[in-house]
Amino acid sequence: GDNINVTDGSGNMYRTRIINENSRQCQAVITGTMPSLRKHNYYLHIAISPTKNADRLEWFVEKTVELGIDEISPIICEHSERKRINKERLKKIAVSSMKQSLKTHITRINDIKHFNEFIRTGFEGKKLIAYVDSNQDKKSLAFNYAKSENALILIGPEGDFSSKEISMALEHEYIPVSLGSSRLRTETAGITACCWVYYTNQ
Repeated sequence: GDNINVTDGSGNMYRTRIINENSRQCQAVITGTMPSLRKHNYYLHIAISPTKNADRLEWFVEKTVELGIDEISPIICEHSERKRINKERLKKIAVSSMKQSLKTHITRINDIKHFNEFIRTGFEGKKLIAYVDSNQDKKSLAFNYAKSENALILIGPEGDFSSKEISMALEHEYIPVSLGSSRLRTETAGITACCWVYYTNQ
């Protein structure tokens, strides 16, 4: 008899009433619909190399989903120390974070791909790559990203992108950006980039 709200992950929210429950599943009947929550008017996709410690990548997923990231792509780079991910666990974390932050759009978690394969993926919007290179004069993400723009941002592994990968990204029209003067961990860099886009659009 309890009333609960449920979402389909596509922007719709429903009022429901529990009609049966047991240790394996809960059944509810829809009693009404709630106004659809407006999705933000930009699309953010971050491609990130899995961290050596899996819990750091999980933390990245949890926090960026709270901020409304649309898509996450794990990528294997030359300096990546982890080559596998538990995609189903990441998806469960994304669902939990979506519910906790009262969102109704589920973040897409993609299969892991090698950098060389991913870099050829098409994207309608601004393509950016963040990496550490004190010898190169890179503009900040804030300078290169404008409100309401779709963005695909590449975040490298603990050992950063290789020079070959950076050259390949530039050949595919990625713009090099700086996330500030501090040397950030992979997951921190990813969250920083997400926060930058999030607050730019507030």
